[in-house]
Amino acid sequence: MQGGSDEVVEALRRGDLAAAPVDDAHRALLQFAQLVTQHAYRTTPDDVEALRQHGWSDPQIAEAVYITALFAFFNRVADAFGLADPGYGS
Repeated sequence: MQGGSDEVVEALRRGDLAAAPVDDAHRALLQFAQLVTQHAYRTTPDDVEALRQHGWSDPQIAEAVYITALFAFFNRVADAFGLADPGYGS
C-alpha cells in the first residue's frame, strides 16, 4: 500500500528480513525496528550510531522508533479485543 514491491512486502509479512530485497540502509533500519519490537531494552547508543552511519538522521531514527512503538500498541489493543485483519490470510 505504501509503494513497497511485492517481494519486500511478502518477505516482511513472513518476518524474513534477510530475504527482503532492500538496500543496506533500509535493512539496517528494519533490523533496528525488529530490535525495538522484540527487545527495546537492549538498544544501545551504538545501534543508533550504526543507523547514522547508514545515512539516517536523528529525526528519522526517532520516527522509526515512534512508528515501531505505535504498531506494537495497536497490535496489543487489537489482540486484547480479539480484532482480526479482514484481509489477513486471504
